[in-house]
Formats: sequence, structure tokens, C-alpha cells
Amino acid sequence: MGLAAKSDHGADRRMHVPVMAVEVVELLSAPRPHVIVDATVGTGGHSEALLSRTIEANLLGLDRDANALAVAAERLKQFGGRVRLVQADFAEIGDAMRDAGFEHADAILADLGMSSYALDDPARGFSFRHEGPLDMRMDQRGGLRAYDIVNEETEQEIARILHEYGEERASRRIARRIVEARRRRPIETTTELRALVERALGPRRRGGMHPATRTFQALRIAVNREMESLGAFLDRAPAMLAPGGRLAVIAYHSLEDRPVKEKFRELGRGGEFKLVTPKALKPSSREVAENPRARSARLRCVERRGA
Repeated sequence: MGLAAKSDHGADRRMHVPVMAVEVVELLSAPRPHVIVDATVGTGGHSEALLSRTIEANLLGLDRDANALAVAAERLKQFGGRVRLVQADFAEIGDAMRDAGFEHADAILADLGMSSYALDDPARGFSFRHEGPLDMRMDQRGGLRAYDIVNEETEQEIARILHEYGEERASRRIARRIVEARRRRPIETTTELRALVERALGPRRRGGMHPATRTFQALRIAVNREMESLGAFLDRAPAMLAPGGRLAVIAYHSLEDRPVKEKFRELGRGGEFKLVTPKALKPSSREVAENPRARSARLRCVERRGA
């Protein structure tokens, strides 16, 4: 996926600049991979960089977002039959690889960030900066929307979601404001929800962050069951590595990075894997200056020891 910046160059502004692409390519080209799995391919930025460097590799790209996959297909068509794209949750990595005929991979990547391609689309309802429906589904085939949580869940459950997935200290205050408002009429748009949060917390930014940021993050995570998917991916992906293969994950906040760090340390203690990055790698100051959305990125990598 990737909290990627839009490129100002090229005809297709849907293409995005992948976060920490140089570091990802260096880490995942080291095993001289023949099979690469980009488990969150998004619009294909990391995949393009990897395939350009590893000219003999084949790539399987997974993503829940059909619109992003269409862009990735256009971006990666230059690599012909070396690429196969599948609409799937990265938690399904094992099944997806077996269906594609791959028993193991030499390199697996998961970028846990939210693609600006979807974030900037008002119709998807991910951002409080644009007027849009309260949707937030990565996979449009899914049933649960942010609208359903906001208008149907109990005040206690809404508060739990905001606290657990958004680390929002004022979760109860926001949940109470939401329930009071929906008694008058349903809350239907992103701007309506943003206004409710601003009234609950005040319009000022806290440490440069808009007061609605954590609420929108929490709802998106809940709608897409992101933490459940991440847990399943971390359990399944290491077993899909070939000996000498590497797994890399880019996380953007502590809620994501914590389970990645803990899982990788657990793998390293077991003896079958070794930590390639004892400490998380961070984007360079130059990259952050060019793409502020990358500032919170943390890249970790683990390697399955050779036979």
C-alpha cells in the first residue's frame, strides 16, 4: 500500500511514489529472489522497483482494493508474464500463493500504510478532508461500512473502537457526541463526522494533528479488520519463505509496529530466523522532506535461515 506521495511527473497522476523504496529494494534483492510476493501491492510502486532490480524474478501482487489493482496492472504491464495480480487480503497469503503455483517465496513485502490513491478519493470516505460517504471499505465487496459502526453500534462499542484502534484518549466524549447526534438523524458523511469530533475536542490541532485523525483511523481499521488481518499475515507469511528468503514490513504507527516487532523478535529467538534489522529502519530526512506522509514509516526485516 504505502502512504505514498503523488508523483508530479508522468501522465498518470494515479501513480504514487513508494515509501522507503531504496531500502526495500536493498533488503529484498539480497536473496537474489526468483519469487516475490508484494502482499499489499497497492498501485505497484514497490513492485515496479523490485522487478526493475531483480530481472529474473516473478511477482505475485495481492491487494483488497480492485481500483488500486487496476492501476498496478497498468504500471506493471511492462514486465509482462512476470506479474500476477490477485484481489485478496494479505491474511490469505498462503492460499493465494498456492493458487498461483508458488510453494515458497524468496521475498515477501507488506506495506501497511494507507495509499493516498484511495485516501484522496472522496467517494471512498477515508479522509475527513473531503466530503464523502462514511464508507472506508478497502474491498468494496465487503459489507460493513463506517456508516454502520457510527450509526448502529452502542456508545460503549464506539468508544472501545476509538480507544483501541485510534489510541484516542477522548474516545468516550466523542462516542457520546456521536450517539447524541444520530438520535436526531443518521450521520452520513465524512464532514458531518469531522464536525462532531471538532465540537467534542475543539477545532485546534494537537501537536500538528487534526482532532479527527485518530477517529478516522480507528474506524478504518475496524471496518477492514486490519489488526486481525495483520495478525494472520504475521502468523502465516514466515512459513511461506524459502530458506534464505526475507520478509519485510513497513508500519506507520505503534498499533501496527508493535505486533510486527514482537513477532520478528519471537522468530529470531526460535533459531530458524534471524533479524536483518535489529532496529527498525526509518526514512531519510530527504525522503521525509519530499513526502511528509512517510515521516512515521518503520521498516523491519527478518530472514529465514538457509537449509
